[in-house]
Amino acid sequence: MPGSIKKDGSTWYYILELGKDPKSGKRKQKKKRGFKTKKEAQAALVQAENEVLKGTFVETEILYKDFLDKWLEDKKTKVKESTLSTYTWLTNTYISPTLGMYELSNLKPWIIQDFYNELVNQGKLSRENVQKVHSLVHDSLKRAERWELIQRNPASLVDRPRASKKEMSFWTQEEVLTFLKEAKDDRLYGAFLLAITTGMRQAEILGLRWKDIDFNDGSLCIVQTLSHDGKRLITGAKTNASIRKVDLPEETLRALRIHYKLIHFEKCELEDGYQDHDLVVCTQLGTPVIPRNLMRSFYRITRNAGVPKIRFHDLRHTHASMLLKQGVNPKIVAERLGHANIRITLETYSHLMPSMQKETAQNFGKLLFG
Repeated sequence: MPGSIKKDGSTWYYILELGKDPKSGKRKQKKKRGFKTKKEAQAALVQAENEVLKGTFVETEILYKDFLDKWLEDKKTKVKESTLSTYTWLTNTYISPTLGMYELSNLKPWIIQDFYNELVNQGKLSRENVQKVHSLVHDSLKRAERWELIQRNPASLVDRPRASKKEMSFWTQEEVLTFLKEAKDDRLYGAFLLAITTGMRQAEILGLRWKDIDFNDGSLCIVQTLSHDGKRLITGAKTNASIRKVDLPEETLRALRIHYKLIHFEKCELEDGYQDHDLVVCTQLGTPVIPRNLMRSFYRITRNAGVPKIRFHDLRHTHASMLLKQGVNPKIVAERLGHANIRITLETYSHLMPSMQKETAQNFGKLLFG
């Protein structure tokens, strides 16, 4: 029997006839609601009937939000805990509330595109996070396609949102020295010094242990991080390349030796009351320093020192920019930062390259012609 079009309030829906159920002998029908016009419902019905004739029709009424729950559950065994936390936040806060009410088979490219546009235009998320949202939508619907719940991944027909480059700030050598002078007597001085002299990430610094530092070799190994909420110490790092060895300047080693004496004294004073995680940067009780408390101290010292306000992460950029301006090979800089390849370093700090090239040309001229 042919399908039919009907009106339900201000919207239209179609009824697709799927023959009889082989077991019960009863008629099988598929209803699709929510069409704004009769013409849209008619076109959708014709498409569905053609899919039935071709044998490509997928009969499912699973809501996208329910499928996303299954998809996230599956991701638990495939990604790191911190990554899963980001996936869950973006999915539950942005994707499910807007796209989740659609049935999988009703998700169309234009619906997904409108969703991205809304996120960008209303400033609900940074463009970088909108890109992450696209990756999650695309990956989840690709899984739905592979499981034959939909005929085609509609997100594959939507352009990946463009990302705007994050504004990058960094201090000059004079500003670095001014800040460090002001921070000298602060308990977290070692954390700031490590960030500036190694380019380590905040999570890497807060997860660093004394056993990861080789004072004889003058280096440290990054093999553990602290979670964003400061509640969990996580084995490993952001990427495989982030698990690395970093050589330390003598000034940093000297400061760490002094800091170790303080930690040892506190440990002896508290005895059983000390929670020993072997952390370099820790509270007086030995517990991890919560990231927001580190930031609070950082901004206070920055203000008192009278230097430009930058993010803690910009200390990493400060380290890289100072090395590159000294003519250090970008490959070495990439290794210190834990970049997966040198391309990331070159793209991130490309704005420094024109002046560096000019200086290189002038120095070469002096070397050759005197």
